[in-house]
Amino acid sequence: MKSAQELFNQLNSLDETPWIEAKLSSEAGKSLMETINAYSNEPGLQEGYILIGVSAVQDSLFPQYIVVGVENPDKIQQEIATQSAIMFNLPVRPIISVEKLEGKNVIVVKIKELDNLQKPLYFTKMGLPSGAMRRIGSSDMHCTEDDMVIFYNNFGKSYDKTPVEGTSINDIDESAINRYRNLRAKVLPTAEELTYEDDELLTALGCLENGVLTLAGLLLFGKSSAQRRTFPMLRVDYIRVPGNVWVENPESRFTSIDMRGPLLLNVYKVIEAINTDLPKGFLMDKDQIQAQVTGLPILALREAIVNALMHRSYREHKPTQIIRYDNRIEIINPGFSLKPEDKLGFPGSETRNSFIAAVFHETNLAETKGSGIRAMRRLMIDAKLAPPTFESSREDNEFIARLLLHHFLDEKDLVWLNRFNSFNLNDSQKQALIFVREVGAIDNLTYRQMSDCDALKATTDLRSLRKLNLLTLFGKGKATYYRPGEQLSDRMPSIELKEINTEPNLISTEPNLISTEPKFTSTEVLNLNVVDNEIVEISDEGLSTEAREINRKTLLEELPFRLQGKIYHMRGRETTETIENIIIEICTIRPFKLAELGSILDKGDNYLSRKYLKPLIDKNRLRFLHSDMINHPNQAYLAVV
Repeated sequence: MKSAQELFNQLNSLDETPWIEAKLSSEAGKSLMETINAYSNEPGLQEGYILIGVSAVQDSLFPQYIVVGVENPDKIQQEIATQSAIMFNLPVRPIISVEKLEGKNVIVVKIKELDNLQKPLYFTKMGLPSGAMRRIGSSDMHCTEDDMVIFYNNFGKSYDKTPVEGTSINDIDESAINRYRNLRAKVLPTAEELTYEDDELLTALGCLENGVLTLAGLLLFGKSSAQRRTFPMLRVDYIRVPGNVWVENPESRFTSIDMRGPLLLNVYKVIEAINTDLPKGFLMDKDQIQAQVTGLPILALREAIVNALMHRSYREHKPTQIIRYDNRIEIINPGFSLKPEDKLGFPGSETRNSFIAAVFHETNLAETKGSGIRAMRRLMIDAKLAPPTFESSREDNEFIARLLLHHFLDEKDLVWLNRFNSFNLNDSQKQALIFVREVGAIDNLTYRQMSDCDALKATTDLRSLRKLNLLTLFGKGKATYYRPGEQLSDRMPSIELKEINTEPNLISTEPNLISTEPKFTSTEVLNLNVVDNEIVEISDEGLSTEAREINRKTLLEELPFRLQGKIYHMRGRETTETIENIIIEICTIRPFKLAELGSILDKGDNYLSRKYLKPLIDKNRLRFLHSDMINHPNQAYLAVV
C-alpha cells in the first residue's frame, strides 16, 4: 500500500490521475463514494487511491497541492467503511489508514478493482446503468448502456445481435451478400463460409436468428427500404458547408446528401462522395525541382469512415454526420469512445458492435488489433499533413474525428511558416501554429494527438511556445487552453485574424460584417478579460450585486422590447418549454455565451447548461458557434433556423 507522502508527491508531479484522487474532508460523502464505485469497476485499473485532507491550489498554473488536514479522522473512517458496506449492490471493503503529513492528519483509502464476475458495482437506489460508475481519466463518470457491454462481455451480450422484429431474409440485399463473398475471397479464398448458402452464411455471421434479421444483419446486408422502415434515422449524412464555421452565413445554404443501405455497400458510396469533393494540395520538398500534387490519403479517409460505421452506437437513433468545411472534415458519431482518449492509437480495441466489427475485419475493410487510428496518423504524416484529432464526450455521447484539410502544406503555408524560422521550432510546434491560426485555440490533448506524444512532451512544447510569446495561456488545470500570443498575432494573415477574432460580442447584425467596436466598453462593470484589444472571456464572477444587475441590464437592452418584457416578468415558475423558447428567441438575435445567457436569465451557468442548453442542442434547436472545438474559449450558442 502506498504511503500518504508518496501519493502527495505524485499529486504535485502529475495532478490527479486515473488511480489517485484528492479530497477534502468535507467531500467524504457522495463524491467519495462515487470514486470508490468507479475504482471498483474500471477494467484494468487494479487499484486506486484516495487521499483525504489535501487541496489543490486554485491559482497555480501547474499541479500544486497543500495539506489542510482532517479534524475527525476516526469518524470519517467509520463513515467510509459503513457506507461502502451498505450503499452498493454488494459490500466493498476499502483499506483505510490515518497518517501524518506536515504534522496534520490525512486519510489514505485504497480500493481494489473487483473481479469481473462481481462487476458492475452500482448504487442500489439508482440501479443500472446510471448507478454504476467508471473511472475515465481523473473523473468519475456514470455508466451508460454501452458500458454494460464491457462488464457483460464475457457472456456474449452485444447489442448488434439483437433481433429486429418484422424482418426476414427477404429484406437482404443480394448485392451486399455478393460484396461480402468477393471481399472475403480476396482475403482467404479457401474460407469455409464461402461454401455456405445465404441463410447459413448469415446465421454464421450472427446476422440471422430464427428467421429474423439481427441488427447486424439489417445494417450490414439489409435493403435501404428495410432500414428506412425499421430505423429511419440510422443513416449517413454528408453535409457540405461553405466556409469554416457551421452555417457561417445564414444566406448561404449548405448541401446535404443522405445515404443509407447495407454498410458493405454504403461505405464505398460515402468514401467516393467525399473523395471526389476534396481539393488537391501543392507540395515541394527543398531537394525537389518539380512540385508534387498531393491530397488527403484515400486510405486514411477510408479508415475514418469505417471506424465511424463500425464503432458508432446504434442505440442512438441519430445519423452519422460527415461535415465538409473548406478547411476540414468532421465525422460526428453517436456514441463516446469506449477507449480513453489518451489511449487512442495504442494497441487494443474496445468493440461496441462485435458482429459488425467481425465482418469488417475479416473482409480487410478495417484494421485489426485497434491499430486503425495509428494507421490514419501514419498515412497523414506520410502525406505531409498533420495527424487527425479526436474528441470523445460521454456527456454528449458522441465522438468526433477531425481531418484538418487546411494543413495541406501549400505554397502559402510554407511561406507563412518561414516567418518562424528564427524560433527554431520543431515540426509539431509548427503544426500547432497552423492549427491555432485556423481554429483559434489548442489544448494539451489536441497537441498530443497531432504530435503522437505523451503529456509531458506536449506540456514542454506548449510551454516553449508560451515563452516565445507565440501562444498565450488561458484557464487553469484541466481546463487550460492556448490562444495566439503577440508574436503569432503579428504574423497572422489578415483574413485569418478576422476569422479567429469573430467574437460573438463583436458580430454586427449585418451579414458578413464585423463591428469594429465591442458592444460593451466598461471592463469594470463586465469584468472582461481583454488581451491584445480582443475580448476573450466574459464572466460575472467576483462582481457585486449592483455590477451584475448593470451587466444584465446592458445585455437585455440588445433584445427586442417584447422579449425583454417576457424576461422581466419571469417569476421562477415557468415551465421548461417556456424557458427553452425564450432561449431560442435570444439566440436567434446573435450568438450568446453561456455566461451571457446566465446573466440574462438570472440562472447559474452549470444549471442552465445542464437543464436547458444541452437538451436544446440534442433536439437540434440550438447549435454551437464553434462546432469544431466544443471547449473553444469563445464558444457561444446560436438558434437553429
